[in-house]
Amino acid sequence: MSAPKPVNEIAKRFQKPLIMGIINCTPDSFHEGSRASTHEAAVERALMLASEGADILDFGGQSTRPGSDPVSLDEERSRVIPVIKEVAKRLKVQISIDTSKAAIAAESFEAGAVILNDISALRDDKDMLKVALRAERVVLMHMQGTPATMQANPTYKDCFAEVYSFLQGRLQSFVAAGGRADRVIVDPGIGFGKTLNDNLTLIRRSGELSAIAPVLLGVSRKSFLGKILNDNEIENRLDGSLSIAAFAAMNGISMLRVHDVGATRRVLDTLSAVYGASA
Repeated sequence: MSAPKPVNEIAKRFQKPLIMGIINCTPDSFHEGSRASTHEAAVERALMLASEGADILDFGGQSTRPGSDPVSLDEERSRVIPVIKEVAKRLKVQISIDTSKAAIAAESFEAGAVILNDISALRDDKDMLKVALRAERVVLMHMQGTPATMQANPTYKDCFAEVYSFLQGRLQSFVAAGGRADRVIVDPGIGFGKTLNDNLTLIRRSGELSAIAPVLLGVSRKSFLGKILNDNEIENRLDGSLSIAAFAAMNGISMLRVHDVGATRRVLDTLSAVYGASA
């Protein structure tokens, strides 16, 4: 009598997410290891992350950590545009621009970026909807409040339902402006105006957001991991970050935005081998 064939629901949901490596062209982003405050340092970090297996490189010229203040258009431009131009010449990896300013997005596309990652979901700048139509992919993120205020007292009646409705609505606005729904990626905005329980609920149910569009999760080294692990040191949050990366892969998440590309790649390659063997 032959053994019954196992039915593995997790194996059915598993997919290997794309890895988006973080390059903060800033002096004040929360994780010191991701900061690249000179053009040379930013290019070097881009080359390193690409060599570690990044599918996408995400450049940002303004910190969006809790309590951060905005920078001027000229300052943000000077931080990211020369770097994107140089990296686009040297690498074939897809380039993403992390900005809420339409002018920065437009100049980034001219410099070689193809993905727009906007934490305001195309709301902050009246021209962003139009500029976003030029992107190959557009990441729409949920945030309650602004980076300066978002963690003051985040409150929801039903966090998951409100985030779901918001992201669905922003996709519809993009499509109404002439965009294609299949170019949208949605991000629940972990840590952006959320309590610890909100974050954990959104992560646990993140696969459900795939009904709207492919999902990006950005949890890398964020403060909620320190609360879980009772450890405030940013350098000690890698284990938590990788645990959620594995969870995300087993729940159909399409993209992970991370600081630690090499470690994340090894986790995903290992899981992929396990599920490939079981198939």
